[in-house]
Amino acid sequence: MLTRFFPFLAWFKNYSVDSARMDLIAGLTVALVLIPQSMAYAQLAGLPAYYGLYASVLPPMIAVLFGSSRQLATGPVAVVSLMTAASLEPLATAGSEQYIAYAILLALMVGVFQFGLGVFRLGLVVNFLSHPVVNGFTNAAALIIASSQLSKMFGVYVDKAPHHYQTIIHVCKAAGHYTHWPTLLMGGLAFAIMYGLKRISPKMPGVLIAVVVTTFISWAVGFHHDASIDISAIDSARVRSLIKEFNATVTALEHLAQQRSDVNEAIERAKRARDTIGVLNAEHDASVIRIKTERLKYKAHVYREQIRNLLFEGVEREGSFPKFYLKNELPEGIRGDGRTWRIKVGNKQLKEDELLMMGGGAVVGVIPKGLPSLSIPRIDSKIILHLFPFAAIISLLGFMEAIAIAKAIAAKTGHRLDPNQELIGQGLANICGSLGKSYPTSGSFSRSAVNLQAGAVSGMSSVITSLMVVIVLLFFTPLLYHLPQSVLAAVIMMAVIGLVNASGFIHAWKAQWYDGAISIISFICTLAFAPHLEKGIEIGVALSLLVFLYKSMRPSVVSLSRHEDESLRDAMTFGLKECEHIAVVRFDGPLFFANASFLEDQIAERMRKMKNLKHIILVFDGISDMDATGEEALSLTIDRCRAAGVDVSLSGVNESVMAVLKRTHLLERIGPDHIYPTKEKAIRSVYENAHPDVHDAKCPLTTVCRLA
Repeated sequence: MLTRFFPFLAWFKNYSVDSARMDLIAGLTVALVLIPQSMAYAQLAGLPAYYGLYASVLPPMIAVLFGSSRQLATGPVAVVSLMTAASLEPLATAGSEQYIAYAILLALMVGVFQFGLGVFRLGLVVNFLSHPVVNGFTNAAALIIASSQLSKMFGVYVDKAPHHYQTIIHVCKAAGHYTHWPTLLMGGLAFAIMYGLKRISPKMPGVLIAVVVTTFISWAVGFHHDASIDISAIDSARVRSLIKEFNATVTALEHLAQQRSDVNEAIERAKRARDTIGVLNAEHDASVIRIKTERLKYKAHVYREQIRNLLFEGVEREGSFPKFYLKNELPEGIRGDGRTWRIKVGNKQLKEDELLMMGGGAVVGVIPKGLPSLSIPRIDSKIILHLFPFAAIISLLGFMEAIAIAKAIAAKTGHRLDPNQELIGQGLANICGSLGKSYPTSGSFSRSAVNLQAGAVSGMSSVITSLMVVIVLLFFTPLLYHLPQSVLAAVIMMAVIGLVNASGFIHAWKAQWYDGAISIISFICTLAFAPHLEKGIEIGVALSLLVFLYKSMRPSVVSLSRHEDESLRDAMTFGLKECEHIAVVRFDGPLFFANASFLEDQIAERMRKMKNLKHIILVFDGISDMDATGEEALSLTIDRCRAAGVDVSLSGVNESVMAVLKRTHLLERIGPDHIYPTKEKAIRSVYENAHPDVHDAKCPLTTVCRLA
């Protein structure tokens, strides 16, 4: 009973010093991979890099303590990070305080959803996400994740467009205008190290080595080089005017945001007071504000793009700020510092007395030292209602990824895996993680594989991994300051290569063409609607349900005849001759309201075509269940057949269907002597009465009778 509520107690049965040593080595090894990966995935989620470390403190430890898999490594993962960004971007600016608060709230919601499914043993709900849908979504997500890192690889900055492919086009245009080559070289070097070590020595922590080498080079060569200046240091009246116009536009947007908030409150007050005219007036004001806001947003976007495209050369001045000239406007006889400078501009106003100029590559920067404070996420009912569909999708996707990995591990280790207990573990990991400033997490395939290969015996390895992250947060955060952003982008791109699985489409198509079609459509829709990733999943699930409903409404109804191997097979598929007087009909699927009329139509069609038909044997081997509509349709079919002079018998009726026949007294109307245990016995029993010539050698069912 104790191990049911506290699964980790089972670890210590036959636990030895050697086991502890192997867990220690595995925990350290996973931590070396987790630390840089978690920072990269946090930025993919739109959060500061150090929030990935926060998501690596409690979730790995809690998940393994209360889950059923001992080697599953939980923490930030690529697909969940991308889904987090997709769900939060409509609500707040990435990286802002509000955005971070919503990400933490989302982790709590995901945790509660998963925990609830686990407690009520509803793990089977993940079956709504079929394999073709997940395959299509995962392949598309891998491409979206990889392409989303191109801006960091090239060292360019662009505004996000309504669709992901539009953003990538803007990134390519910006890279054509200007690429920061040291940034691209740093990312390329990280790629080369990780890929080379994976081929030469897979056991070596390639990610860690790439991070250490590039961070050291970044520090040694002064890769990061920013300068804070006064606007007067820019020797261009046009640029200074552009900055002032941008600031004025942002200020106007802030005023409109306040007006919109006031109007929304007015709408709520008018609704409570049931003031219809007041509601209409306030909604009109809200529409006007919305139009003005859209115009100003576009205007700010144009200014921001113009400022980002400006390239400067710096000239050092003694005792003052450097002077900055546009690239093509440097006066003759003045020598620049050899760097290309750009103005760093975002969604906020540019401080004219502290204008940030970038003369180098982007790095992680300052990481707060110490552990995150524990607190309950701020609850907002409106935000919860908006995030609930995303929380459900993230919960199911995350759990599917985790359980797939856990099953693969269990097959190798022989440990018992309980999917519902794993849901509880993942749910508690996200709930507790949200208290410690974590965003949604899940089981990681790559880190779980590392954990298993390193020889992890129990969940103590994940506990040690969490402790290693704690030590890094307490003592080693300054060492990560010079880590180039392009290296984190390379880490993400390298990690998601394994998610691309083109053979999955081929396999699904070979299984059933419509599964292949659903997989391809899910893939295309996810790409087309990105960053609204939920659309691809929703379309895939809807198509899967439609196919299921169609197949349920039109199940396989086949006529059986004798095959040369002496079995009864589908006459149409195998091109078999049928008996003119006896129809052996097999119905594959439950007989219920959606397909009951289909059975009637199929029997009526056979009666119309077979002019000499005397007896119909309904093979119930494939009918697993029957509802009231199905029972009514069966009763009417039997009555119509017998009224037309065609008798009906049933074979292979299972217990649940027989119980329905008895409760509705249909069994009495059919006649117990018309119910047979097997189709062969039914044929032998009815053959003589239904067949005018019992010695007809041409009848394919004659051999069935001879084999009595």
